[in-house]
Amino acid sequence: MTARPRHQGIGLAGPATPEAELVTGATQGDEAAVRELIRRMNPRLFRIARGIVGSDADAEEVVQETYLKAFTKLDTFRAEARFSTWITRIAINTARMHLRRVRSQEEYDTVTEDQKASDSILAFPGQHPDRPEAALGRAQMRAFLEGAVAQLPPDLRLPFLLRETENMSILAIARDLSLNPITVKTRLFRARRRLRIALEERIQGGFDAIFPFDGMRCADMSDRVVAELKRL
Repeated sequence: MTARPRHQGIGLAGPATPEAELVTGATQGDEAAVRELIRRMNPRLFRIARGIVGSDADAEEVVQETYLKAFTKLDTFRAEARFSTWITRIAINTARMHLRRVRSQEEYDTVTEDQKASDSILAFPGQHPDRPEAALGRAQMRAFLEGAVAQLPPDLRLPFLLRETENMSILAIARDLSLNPITVKTRLFRARRRLRIALEERIQGGFDAIFPFDGMRCADMSDRVVAELKRL
């Protein structure tokens, strides 16, 4: 069954609405439920995609494709697992397929990985506090952290983001990535060791602020997904 949003909402879908109710609403074409699920999942799915692909633009493309796959195949979703777990796996597979397509297209590209990593740091919309220097300092720190994380090898970057930004357990990461928990622990250790060298004293805190996906970016994603679903 395809989740085609038909109206603004059967009920009052919001932050307090249980996930299961939102999924039921989305299956019935409740646009408000679709938008709330997107709002909740955007940060996690973007960070997961960004942990696999090489740029923010590619990550956004992966996230949108993930939503379209999920909402047009809700009839395959089984309530034995959480919707967030199900769509996370779709995002991982979609990102990996996207990466394979990009690599095949860039077979003759002479740009080095280091150059691409440095070019992938984009500005993010943020808050506008009263003190511009404070906002600038946070932006610089976030860019520094993002640069360091972006330069981690993909096999280290994704587990690190899942652990540090999504607070997923070792077992959950191992399950979603089809890895042995010991392998996950090893990769996390190696990622942290590399970052410790790169960030030194700055490694303490701040990781939950990197690769954000909120504000207008979040709203725009909801609008694009809903528009695409209505055209199906």
